[in-house]
Amino acid sequence: MTSGIGVRRPPAPIPVTILTGFLGAGKTTLLNWLLRDPALARTVVLINEFGEIGLDHLFVEKIDGDMVMMASGCLCCTLRGDLIDALENLLRRLDNGRIPPFDRLIIETTGLADPAPVLHTIMSHPYLLLRFRLDGVVTMVDAVNGEATLAAHPEAVRQAAVADRLVLSKCDLLQSPEEKRALARLRERLSTLNPTARLLDVSESFDAEHLLDAGLYNPATKAPDIARWLNAESLTKAEHDHHHGHGHAHDDVNRHGESIRAFCLTSETPMPPSACDLFLEILRNAHGPNLLRVKGIIALADDPNRPLIIHGVQHIFHPPVRLDAWPDADHRTRIVFIVKDLSPHFIQGLHDAFVGKPNIGQPDAAALADNPLKPSLGGLLA
Repeated sequence: MTSGIGVRRPPAPIPVTILTGFLGAGKTTLLNWLLRDPALARTVVLINEFGEIGLDHLFVEKIDGDMVMMASGCLCCTLRGDLIDALENLLRRLDNGRIPPFDRLIIETTGLADPAPVLHTIMSHPYLLLRFRLDGVVTMVDAVNGEATLAAHPEAVRQAAVADRLVLSKCDLLQSPEEKRALARLRERLSTLNPTARLLDVSESFDAEHLLDAGLYNPATKAPDIARWLNAESLTKAEHDHHHGHGHAHDDVNRHGESIRAFCLTSETPMPPSACDLFLEILRNAHGPNLLRVKGIIALADDPNRPLIIHGVQHIFHPPVRLDAWPDADHRTRIVFIVKDLSPHFIQGLHDAFVGKPNIGQPDAAALADNPLKPSLGGLLA
């Protein structure tokens, strides 16, 4: 005879948004705007220092030495020391009832930070992985100094390359014809550097929802929305514009001085699960630092009706998720890559070898020569 008491299920993972951007990009202005938004009433914002944000006029209640309740209802706390410790302490406060329940976490990075370590923390720590899920990366870009910043600082390029949302600040300060041409060049460069990110202007009217909910699941339906998440159509459009004369005549639309490329691998041939594991393992082990962002849906041969979702940042991949069914009518494998110093032809050739098409999409000689797994891959790709 059963007791009738159900098994307690763990709470749904809390979505996390990473807010990044180079020094002076406008993160402070954006945070103050977000903290006033009633839509974020059940949100925790983890910042570096209260003093940098100027929140005194917004204080309502001080909960702890490093946490305050804002007028909108959201919590704001400072990041002291290690990020893992800060997140674990936050969860302890939540579980012990010391803070009210929250539905979202926003983490602000420092202006000089490569966001990858923050992403790794969310995606790889066993306990945090159960309690949080990465929703998206919002990168602020200073429109006045953006071109110069991208040219001088590799960190700024990485911040833009891994973004799901790119937000331009200070566009209203650019009024002269030359300044407007510079802004157009910056927009083009950002759209080429990261074609899948939505590009927004902070001087234009938009809601917090345009910045948030960039993850796999549609917040309204709770169902996977692959087209919105991958936004691979933007890559297709960029390539179309380039081939029809809208790009530079001899310039790869997805290649820059930083050797960063964005491309989408597509295939109609399902991949055996073991081959898929090996394909991803080779990419992680041999080229992890150069995989700035990888996300996609993969058709597997053991059950083509149940695709696999993958999401990685450099060598760290979120545990893959097997869906119960395809979320739309497109049943092809689609993987969006943003990579540095890594040939798309090599990745395509490696994939084709594992699905039994070794003569299609051969890797170029330079990519294969630089690959530390060249001896073992030679037989696969011959």
